[in-house]
Formats: sequence, structure tokens, C-alpha cells
Amino acid sequence: MKLVKLIKLNNLQYNANRDPAFYRRPVNEEFRLQAMLGGSGEAKARFTVGDEVLCESTIPLPGHFDCKFSYDTAGTRIGVLTIDGGASQFRETVRIDVLEHAPIG
Repeated sequence: MKLVKLIKLNNLQYNANRDPAFYRRPVNEEFRLQAMLGGSGEAKARFTVGDEVLCESTIPLPGHFDCKFSYDTAGTRIGVLTIDGGASQFRETVRIDVLEHAPIG
């Protein structure tokens, strides 16, 4: 059984090939990263951006990892979602785009 069934960013299925505009948020608006997990036992999940650990938890399987965060400055950041469960390991890079202000129109 797959360890990670689905990854969502801002309640949309995450796809690195999708236009990043779908996932953007303005400064100080909350991002939400979720991972739906399968299997049995426990998994350790962590989401980091650079050297900063934004969320970290141990999840009973099956279950889900939920991480909420925001930034007070605009820019693009690359986060890394790492999930270790039993003999399985999963790693995904996630692009985080923060806009200076909300889009108009």
C-alpha cells in the first residue's frame, strides 16, 4: 500500500507541473499543506523551508498530516515535505509563492 496517497496545497491537489498561480497567496495569508497517508503503524512527517522546520508530527496510519503557515514578506520559497513510515520514505519539493498583495479583479 502506498504511504502517500495525495498531497494538497491550499485545498487543491498538488501538481508541480500545474501553473503555480493556482497555489499563490498574498503576504500574511495562510497556506495549508496536507498529505493523506495510507499504510499501517506510524509515520513521521516534516515540512521544511530552508533550515526552518514549519511543521513536524508523528501520525498514526492511515491518517493525514496538516501544516498551516504564512509569510510576512513576498517571494518564492522551496519547501520539502518528508514522510518516513516503516520501510517507506517519501520526499516532495513544494513551491511556495507569496505575493506582495492580493490580485485585483
